[in-house]
Amino acid sequence: MTMIVPEVDYGPLASLMGNWAGDGGMDVSPEPDGEDHSPYYEMMMFEACGDVDNAEAQELIVLRYHLVAARKKNDKVFHNESGYLTWCQASGDVVQSFVIPRGVGVVAGGKAEENRQGVVIEVSASLGDDDYGIVQGPFMRDNASTQSFTRRLEVSGNELSYKQTTVVDIYGRVFDHTDENTLTRQ
Repeated sequence: MTMIVPEVDYGPLASLMGNWAGDGGMDVSPEPDGEDHSPYYEMMMFEACGDVDNAEAQELIVLRYHLVAARKKNDKVFHNESGYLTWCQASGDVVQSFVIPRGVGVVAGGKAEENRQGVVIEVSASLGDDDYGIVQGPFMRDNASTQSFTRRLEVSGNELSYKQTTVVDIYGRVFDHTDENTLTRQ
């Protein structure tokens, strides 16, 4: 299905639009007896959705995105994320809302900064935060509870790099699960 999206100023989100791929990712994830360092590759897609009005008081610029990451050792997909990035020109706020199939939803907020090198977007969310929070199903809450999430995206021309930390309470301890990669526009 092809959607007709009116011309809008996507501001700092404009540099993300398109398809991206990278094969230099490193996932540091918790294991019952320590941690696993696992190289991965991934694809990201960002597409324009236009603008939306919230209660006739806020105009948001919207990108839809999809991210799929697979481990290099066995080509098994270990992360599949769908969501939206929104930008409010009036406040400068950026909100990233997404879900993953494990039963976790995140609404993370932050800011975007445009500079000579490109764009930097930083967002975060915490369990129990009234503004930017995390919702999870009973199994995840009881066995691998997400406590907080931070993501920093940097876009410079046709290169997108990111680093994210998801703090999880798993295997009787709190663990900083990290992912980082550099992707190029396809």
